Amino acid sequence: MRPIKIAIVGLGKIARDQHIPALAANDGFELVAVASPNHALSGVPSFSDLPTLLQALPDVAAVALCTTPQVRYEIARYCLDRGLHVLLEKPPGVTVSEVIALIDLAKQKGVALFASWHSRHAAAVQPAGQWLLGRKIREITVTWKENVRVWHPGQTWIWKAGGLGVFDPGINALSILTRIIPGPLVLQDAELFYPTNCASPIAARLVLTDAQGAPARMELDFLQTGPQRWDIEVQTDRGRLSLSKGGCTMAVDGHSMQTEPTMEYPSLYQHFAELVRGQRIDVDVAPLQLVADAFLRGRREEVAAFIE
Repeated sequence: MRPIKIAIVGLGKIARDQHIPALAANDGFELVAVASPNHALSGVPSFSDLPTLLQALPDVAAVALCTTPQVRYEIARYCLDRGLHVLLEKPPGVTVSEVIALIDLAKQKGVALFASWHSRHAAAVQPAGQWLLGRKIREITVTWKENVRVWHPGQTWIWKAGGLGVFDPGINALSILTRIIPGPLVLQDAELFYPTNCASPIAARLVLTDAQGAPARMELDFLQTGPQRWDIEVQTDRGRLSLSKGGCTMAVDGHSMQTEPTMEYPSLYQHFAELVRGQRIDVDVAPLQLVADAFLRGRREEVAAFIE
């Protein structure tokens, strides 16, 4: 089959660190252009905006939207209206209603739409879900703590409304939980900590329950200066499951079961190619819905201003 001609919209850190290398290693795609108002990619035609790109290269079939989430919806609609297949970097939208509207439009146009929860493609996530099947969950503990100055340097959009703040990484944990835990998760309580100069939280504590009422407690922090932690522990009636390094490593009762290097984005693009070939939609709003519920129900606490 001929490779799918794809363009990247938004040439920030995630595009350079993950999307471009993953596309270069995938024979199913050909990166033919990028659109970014302030950046260009050496060796690839670069345009300041998407309409100009599509006018110059009308044979583009798919786009990967790596923009800030606040502008993603309008760009996605523009692409879907023109019959383009769309990959949405996480989160797929600022609101749940935006994402549902995009699903409806993709169905009307008969094109692929993919909400790319990349953490679900970490090596140990699928084995963890298989291990939990048939076990009774007693308690879940999530510790997701990283240093925003390291992972999002100079990215002021993350502190604005719609930028999600600490939920930008925290939604990765929720994407894993909603994949490996049988049945729905329900938010019961939330405490959100806002810097006095920011519109999104810098830390959060959540309590959720699974379908059987087992508690899931989450600690999210964007000011972690020690070891970075992306850990999930699930205590069951037949052992304790531990996921670490964002789902790359799995252990049962302290014994390592699976440890592999991260291959999230290559796996993600392999799946997107399958969706494009079949003109299918893969969009799960559950992680975003839980974040929205946290904002709806969360108690707001003000903390010291954030100075980068």
